[in-house]
Amino acid sequence: MAGADEYDVIVVGAGHNALTCAGYLARAGVRVLVLEGREDVGGDTATEELTLPGWLHDTCSSAHVVIQSNPLIARDELDLVSSYGLRYLVTDPAVVVPLDDDDSLVVHPDPARTADELGRFSARDARALLTLLEEWESGLRVAHAHHQAGLDLSDRDLARRYERLRARSAWEVVHETFEHEAVRQALMWLSFATIQPPRRPGTGALPAAIISGRIRSGWTTPVGGSRALPDALVRQIRAHRGDVKCDAWIERFLVDGGRCVGVETRDGRRYRARRAVVSSAHVVTLDRALDGVSTAVAAAAARWRPGLSVFAVHFALSAHPTYPHATGRRPAVAGALGSPAGLDRQVAAALEGRVDLSDPWILIVDSTLVDPGRAPGAVLKFLTIAPELHEGRPWDDAATARYAERLLDLARQRVAGLDDAHILARRAESPTSIAAHNLANLGGSCHGGEFHLDDGSIEPGWRDVRTDVAGLYLTGSTTHPGGSVSGRPGRNSARVVLEDLGIDPSGVMSTP
Repeated sequence: MAGADEYDVIVVGAGHNALTCAGYLARAGVRVLVLEGREDVGGDTATEELTLPGWLHDTCSSAHVVIQSNPLIARDELDLVSSYGLRYLVTDPAVVVPLDDDDSLVVHPDPARTADELGRFSARDARALLTLLEEWESGLRVAHAHHQAGLDLSDRDLARRYERLRARSAWEVVHETFEHEAVRQALMWLSFATIQPPRRPGTGALPAAIISGRIRSGWTTPVGGSRALPDALVRQIRAHRGDVKCDAWIERFLVDGGRCVGVETRDGRRYRARRAVVSSAHVVTLDRALDGVSTAVAAAAARWRPGLSVFAVHFALSAHPTYPHATGRRPAVAGALGSPAGLDRQVAAALEGRVDLSDPWILIVDSTLVDPGRAPGAVLKFLTIAPELHEGRPWDDAATARYAERLLDLARQRVAGLDDAHILARRAESPTSIAAHNLANLGGSCHGGEFHLDDGSIEPGWRDVRTDVAGLYLTGSTTHPGGSVSGRPGRNSARVVLEDLGIDPSGVMSTP
């Protein structure tokens, strides 16, 4: 590899997980190069002009709630908040859930106020919420953090208690814990935030994990858009002698004597890694690039499935929409549509390749309500799920437009300010176009998909960071614990790489 640029570690991809991994390595004194195939960093934490010039839309992710419990942010381990310009807003309300009787259930970033709100519908459910949160904070939250970090918990009794909860389904937990339909609607809607089928075993911790996150952090909104996180990480990496290069699509991983020693870009540039290569490429894409060199990566790729694909509609509006409430109409950063029964039908249909929009799960996001600098009006997004294919074929423009119009019709029944006079522009994104917009979103899944294991279980992320190719490691949304803006796959991979390089991770990160 004469003439190749040399670094200690090369990180492939510049989504937030890859950049998080690179940030920890750089902080530990490792000379890092990040190579991104697209023209800009961010991956699914990108912010782009999708409708009109000057209107900044979050392409995929919008809320950064899950990452708030990651020590990356909770303890500001890389100084992203204190030194590199990252700023988050905690919104109140966190989520507004419109109901049938011109009222809404409101989730606040405060347990007592949220319990009071639930108490308008059921005093028993208000107590049940506080009990759920108390049990979570009494130890289950710590167990969950260890699980997310891929670490064993020394307290075996607590570990067993957590695993019993996690092994259940979110559907069971919500319906056995709460009795009023309005409360169940809110909690079931929240439990689906990571786009995992709610009846699936293994999702039982989600109701407590997600509702506690909303109550601690509201609808945590990054100022300037979702890309504020990757932008801060790039600044941090460069401040620690690392480098980030875009327009560098990796065509080949260079393996010599059973060890990954570098990469080659599509246009023939070669970069040498003296110590390791960390890939955030989708495991299926990585398997193809390795051309059969890694049986471990091939095994992961063979078990991967897209799971539930997503569908989005982006709007430029002249004013903020409003939601009904007993105290009067109000705007909100996040609105929640869809009953548990409607979600159940929608998920079952999508997994079978069908469409059911009788009462679907819909997230409505209006980040400009608290971050007005993104646009001269309201930037709005609808997010829901859809089958990967429409009638067995990739989605075309006509099918995409019909689906988007149906979502708009449903939203107009509960939300004011969505009439044609307020809509300045719109852009609908089907699973097909989402996959085309970012080639890492195979199958139209922006949450990394899922892995169907030999024992019949399904995991949202591949557990093994190490591969059978020496010096080659995995990160990104297809690694544990899977998708969402958590930063966990990046931090987890950084810990493993540092250990293998003989560098104590505790110098740059805490446990878990």
